[in-house]
Amino acid sequence: MEEYKLFVQRIGLVGITNILVALSSLILLPILTKNLPISDYGIWVQFNVTLSLIIQISTLGLPYTLLRFLSKEKDIKRIQEGFYSTIFLVSIVTLMISFLIILSSKPISLALFNGNVEVTLILSGTLVIACLNTMLLNFFRTFQEMRSYSLLYFTQTYLATLIVSYFALSGYGILIAVLGLFISNMLILIIMLYIIISKIGFKIPKFIFIKEYLSFGLPTIPSNLSYWIVDSIDRYFIGLFFGTAFVGYYAPGYTLGNIIMMISAPFSLILPSILPKYYDNNKKSIVTSYTNYSLKYFLLISIPSVVGLSLLSKSILNILTTTEIASQGYLITPFIAISCLLFGVYAILSNLILLAKKTKIIGLIWLITAFINMALNIILLPPFGIVGAAFSTLFSYIFVFITGTYYSLKYVDLKLDLKFIVKVLISSFLVAVIIIIIKPEGILSILITIGISILVYTVTIVFFKAITSEEFEFFKNIIKK
Repeated sequence: MEEYKLFVQRIGLVGITNILVALSSLILLPILTKNLPISDYGIWVQFNVTLSLIIQISTLGLPYTLLRFLSKEKDIKRIQEGFYSTIFLVSIVTLMISFLIILSSKPISLALFNGNVEVTLILSGTLVIACLNTMLLNFFRTFQEMRSYSLLYFTQTYLATLIVSYFALSGYGILIAVLGLFISNMLILIIMLYIIISKIGFKIPKFIFIKEYLSFGLPTIPSNLSYWIVDSIDRYFIGLFFGTAFVGYYAPGYTLGNIIMMISAPFSLILPSILPKYYDNNKKSIVTSYTNYSLKYFLLISIPSVVGLSLLSKSILNILTTTEIASQGYLITPFIAISCLLFGVYAILSNLILLAKKTKIIGLIWLITAFINMALNIILLPPFGIVGAAFSTLFSYIFVFITGTYYSLKYVDLKLDLKFIVKVLISSFLVAVIIIIIKPEGILSILITIGISILVYTVTIVFFKAITSEEFEFFKNIIKK
């Protein structure tokens, strides 16, 4: 029971952090869309999308490897060897990719950044720092130092938000805005290196375990790359078919729907570092318990959130962006919000596949999904525009959800509480009715509507006894701590 309390507390801590991180993207949204030309905002989106793509490749699947092999390790020498061998390897690979980007800066800039070569050169430098930051931040996640992880993640996000916002508001344009991202990443890199070296010291690795690590990590690259294709390549296709301005119309609605990801993030971040020790010790009942509770509380929060974001999308985008962007982008939010809900379920269940070390299954699922997504984008974008891209994303996540659930349930016997899901759906339907009746416009009206919706949803959930009295008491005890 004490371990489960600790698990819930960590979920709460990471959940709050992810809420704050998600808010940072909403803070940046009006600053960038109202102070940059729409085409420059599209370049900003393409810059971040491209950065995330290369990180998926150049980290070689090693962040997952550290979680799987070092999360229960106590020997400081093995920790040093395992951690620094991955850092050195990723650094070498990333520097090589960065050099290739510099050599190809002109064609890349023409394809992605409206011919802005300087943005491409800043991308090459930011890439090296961002990849190392991904690995270093994962150190704290691996050893379940969730307070340090949350604080550093928060600092990294808001340092970037602060610097980029300052440059954008000062009228420096897109070039200095992306330079601000580089500066913030460099500062957080120095901080994390200092903390980690003070904890475990420094050691030149001998790469003793690297073959085993790569055999586990490399098969995850196709799935990571395929996930990026499903999550982000629509921006590339939109830019290709219609130009960066339409990327700017599409991205705000996508960002709003993507807030659902923050609800699943605590579970997908914490479960991989907790479940291996129970699974490896054949305590599958505990694995089942953690997974069941994770699914229950994710759905409890995410389903009404999808309803609320979908119905309030246009009103919120009118406040955060321009009327022009809101009129184009509000239809995107429901597709992306539902996609994120399905992905959240998959993210929790797919831990069961990782526990069985069947990473090839995950790779195959995402590989097939990537082909489906690209084909749908090519077919649907010309006739249906950015809505076609959003539908392609939703259909792809439906496939991931179905196949991921099927294979996950082969390794651990889970019993989904269908009565609970029905109660949540009914309660969420009442939230939809409230929003449709009020039709809020303006900040105050939206906030009042959200407050009423939360109250009605909570009362309905209690009335239906979707959460038991024992669970309420359990959470009260955690809050008191």
